[in-house]
Amino acid sequence: MSEIRVEHLAKSFGPSRVLDDVSFTVKDKEFVTLLGPSGCGKTTTLMSIAGFQNPDGGRITCGDETFYDRRTRINRPAQRRNLGIVFQSYALWPHMTVAGNVGFPLKIRRLGKRPISERVAEVLDLVEMGEHAARYPHELSGGQQQRVALARAMACSPGVLLLDEPFSSLDAKLRERARAWLKDLQHSLGVSTVFVTHDQDEALSMSDRIMVMDSGRILRSGTPEEIYREPGSRFVAEFLGQCNFLTGRLARAADGTHRLITSEFPDGIVVRSDEPGAQESSAEATIAVRPEDIVVTENPARPDGPEPAVLDVSYLGDHYQYRFAVGDIQLIALSSRRLGAGAIQLHIPPDVATLVR
Repeated sequence: MSEIRVEHLAKSFGPSRVLDDVSFTVKDKEFVTLLGPSGCGKTTTLMSIAGFQNPDGGRITCGDETFYDRRTRINRPAQRRNLGIVFQSYALWPHMTVAGNVGFPLKIRRLGKRPISERVAEVLDLVEMGEHAARYPHELSGGQQQRVALARAMACSPGVLLLDEPFSSLDAKLRERARAWLKDLQHSLGVSTVFVTHDQDEALSMSDRIMVMDSGRILRSGTPEEIYREPGSRFVAEFLGQCNFLTGRLARAADGTHRLITSEFPDGIVVRSDEPGAQESSAEATIAVRPEDIVVTENPARPDGPEPAVLDVSYLGDHYQYRFAVGDIQLIALSSRRLGAGAIQLHIPPDVATLVR
């Protein structure tokens, strides 16, 4: 069992606090993503697990093994942590062939030529690069180099796989294919994986669990759907896709629902009653609403509230994205077809609005 446990990790560079009491657990066979903007601490966290960065405090364990413990002064060297890592730049040695790159970690461990040759052939077949064993890195495409780097990381049968933005140098179409391929491989191998990215699509499509980081802290942890639908904070909501924010007075309606009352939506927007803070009537609050959750109606029978004015429209292939002015605010909403020139009404259904702080 390869469960990674990070406890109260801290790291500073001079006066700058890069990691501030970071704690989490990656379960056996789980795919966990550290998501956040540049400088949030996600790569420092990954490098601390790998042994390439020395934290100032905290504890890191993998199964029954302690990798790092500031209190007992344990700091196991990177080469003794049985981890596989793929760097953002792939870090392939240009003077070595594909087979040479993949076999190098095994050579360091002083395996014999035959075991090395057999294992190299095995992992290259696993990443569908067996026929390129004699090539050099400069003769490969970006996607092929990525697979070689992954094969090298898997050569020593690591208990945990660490991935530092491995798709960043690939073009959009290749990145999409690489995501699906890597997720399938991770599932088939059943290896615990920690993945670092700033790309929301990568995080949402690949992860069993996402941890959103900012300023050295984990702000939100949960499944992709939980993070997207219940972000908890404005930062998390904005970082995972587009979002509309409305501020008003939270009140309890006659039907027992809790509603956010604004000048643009005088009848109120229903907020889920099970959310923290939903019971605090008369308090000022802010809600987040995703563009795809706003219902756009043309030529409504009974107009309700101020009529939205179209500010601009973008055609995005399978849908249109509209930006509306509604009273003093602007809202983004999606429509499967282009709207006509008639009256428009925007409706926010119950249970799509979530409170944010």
